[in-house]
Amino acid sequence: MPTITHDDVKVPVDVLPEAREDYIQNYLKATRGTGRLMLFACDQKIEHLNKDFYGEGIDISDAEPEHLFKIGSQGICGVLAGQRGLIARYAADYPEINYLVKMNSKTNLVKTAQEDPYSPQLHDLEAVLAMKANGVNIVGLGYTIYLGSEYEATMMAEAGELIAQAHANGLLVVLWIYPRGKAVTAEKDPDLIAGAAGVALCLGADFVKVNPPKPAGEDTRTPAEALKIASMAAGRTGLVCAGGSTVDAETFLTQLWEQIHVGGACGNATGRNIHQRSLDEAVRLTKAISAITLADYSVADALAVFNGEKEFAL
Repeated sequence: MPTITHDDVKVPVDVLPEAREDYIQNYLKATRGTGRLMLFACDQKIEHLNKDFYGEGIDISDAEPEHLFKIGSQGICGVLAGQRGLIARYAADYPEINYLVKMNSKTNLVKTAQEDPYSPQLHDLEAVLAMKANGVNIVGLGYTIYLGSEYEATMMAEAGELIAQAHANGLLVVLWIYPRGKAVTAEKDPDLIAGAAGVALCLGADFVKVNPPKPAGEDTRTPAEALKIASMAAGRTGLVCAGGSTVDAETFLTQLWEQIHVGGACGNATGRNIHQRSLDEAVRLTKAISAITLADYSVADALAVFNGEKEFAL
């Protein structure tokens, strides 16, 4: 099982001296002392509206927002990521969860064919620090950039300033970076995914969430092999992959193992694959995912954790 100590945390020099210890503790909390991130993504209520929470193939428990927090509390994850208001409504009842506040969001109603995507920042850092002052266990912030959108300069400027402010206050930042817009013909092109990883590094992010690359044409690499280049491009910014639509547990765990051990990913960012299941099944899947992400379990052993045949705890 990979482990890091207090002294192993590489603190960026934009973290103020008085915030250095907070940054280290937040990093250790978010990565469960491993240096790897298990991010439970719960930001889709704005991004995808209600279709990710109610419908065919989705457990009825997912229609109730508190389902997310029950999973975060009973399962094993590094951070629960969601919008400020969502966290503000439930965090008092779930103080043990590590929270990451998603600072910008947009719905999927306006399609790229109509207008290039822009996800505006919804509030300033002071609103988040006020929650933290009230005892909410906030360890970091998240922000989405649509690289290739005609609004990318605005989003990069907002993200850059946000990262500087967050680090000055000892908070981590995870950037969601997705190539998207009329200028982008292949959103999962391996070179574009690697480029997105490099942008995150240059903006100063601690982690970057990208879609797994999709090699095409004469590129015979597997997605995990192509991901290795993106992981290298990210440098000291840890790269994690979005989980995507729900698939069976064995397929998902196999992809995750390959992303980490072949592609060099520094964890995972999973939402629908977890929360669209019943509470019991979702909790077991967080443990199986964490077994691979945080403890280097094999796919077979992680699947045994998911099936209840093997215990996993941190």
